[in-house]
Amino acid sequence: MNYYSTNKKAPLASLKEAVVKGLASDKGLYMPEKIKQLPDTFFNEIGNARLNDIAKTVADAFFGEDIPKDKLESIVSDTLNFDIPIKKVEEGIYVLELFHGPTFAFKDVGARFMARLLSYFVKEQHQDDVKVLVATSGDTGSAVANGFLGVDGIRVYVLYPSGKVSDIQEAQFTTLDQNIVALEVDGTFDDCQALVKSAFMDKGLNKQMNLTSANSINVARFLPQSFYYFHAYAQLAKLGICNDVVVSVPSGNLGNLTAGLFARRMGLPIKRFIAANNRNDVFFNYLNTGIYSPKPSVQTIANAMDVGAPSNFDRIIDLYGYSHKAIRQEISGYTYSDDDIRITIRSVFERTGYLLDPHGACAYCALKEGRARGETGIFLATAHPAKFKETVEESTGTTIEIPAGLAAFMQKKKHSYQLSNNLDHFKKRLIGLS
Repeated sequence: MNYYSTNKKAPLASLKEAVVKGLASDKGLYMPEKIKQLPDTFFNEIGNARLNDIAKTVADAFFGEDIPKDKLESIVSDTLNFDIPIKKVEEGIYVLELFHGPTFAFKDVGARFMARLLSYFVKEQHQDDVKVLVATSGDTGSAVANGFLGVDGIRVYVLYPSGKVSDIQEAQFTTLDQNIVALEVDGTFDDCQALVKSAFMDKGLNKQMNLTSANSINVARFLPQSFYYFHAYAQLAKLGICNDVVVSVPSGNLGNLTAGLFARRMGLPIKRFIAANNRNDVFFNYLNTGIYSPKPSVQTIANAMDVGAPSNFDRIIDLYGYSHKAIRQEISGYTYSDDDIRITIRSVFERTGYLLDPHGACAYCALKEGRARGETGIFLATAHPAKFKETVEESTGTTIEIPAGLAAFMQKKKHSYQLSNNLDHFKKRLIGLS
């Protein structure tokens, strides 16, 4: 399958080119030329299907023309070696827990898939010098770093905003060493993302370093995230409650929401989506006004959503033919303050015993506010509450236990390189560390 740029000024690319390049030459994001519809038989039987089998069917629709079947199925199986369960929180509201992977965050799915897919292409091309750049506001860095850890021929550079990620998140990508390099930027996530995009647009630097991206701007990162939307629906189907399904998604860079929209285009019977924003409300304002006005991000306790210029907005408007009306018919939005999030964490825990992280709390709020009578609601819990231990404990007044897998990161020594928010400084640092 070929991939086109959202800016429509770059040549069509193969899957391999789209994955290795990350960003199109005209600064646009790659989109598949077609989105295949899955057959009715797939959905009729989905309630009895396992996660791996569902994911293999979806992956084949996206990537089957470009990767041998046995290799693609091996990539899927190796990626999804953990559970993604749905749990009932209260009547009509279910949570999809996306934090049972190795870094306890939803990005394990996309990051692990991309690491294995890129490794396949690197070996196929007999390369041994690919450099992966990734900007993170928290969980992306840890998922990508751990997904690529020890992969031959690939070196990963994680850019993150100094002082703006949780201690546990930071430990997950600053303590690994091997082929992982942490760059601590004096700025915001948007600054980190801008540095990564600028690096890709520098032809000389690209030629010298053979760069690619592991952010959700890369098709190999965001497309596999559609797997768990199908799995969520399958679990409801097994319970016999899969009519009028509404999904609430914590929304920052909009990759997670975009993956859900792709799933819907493939035939998944999701009625509509709700985009949950924190104080970084650029997409919320677009939904209400039709005007897209990026602005500097502000720091919140739901830090993975602290994005003021969401990259995947370009994919969403392209998917809907630039029609604000069409987007509004399928997506509604809500925005919440830090106080709203804290209150929600406490109230849900006191009423139901369920423990939310700040991002899941945002999604829960939006679902409660946006769900109509008779609809079955799913909200996405994108990270383990222990990754935000201080915030969650302050909100609930209860001590929470850190899983052993998370605690292990905190025992290791941090190793990062300080970096100003300056492109020339960044380029010199990259070259010096390569």
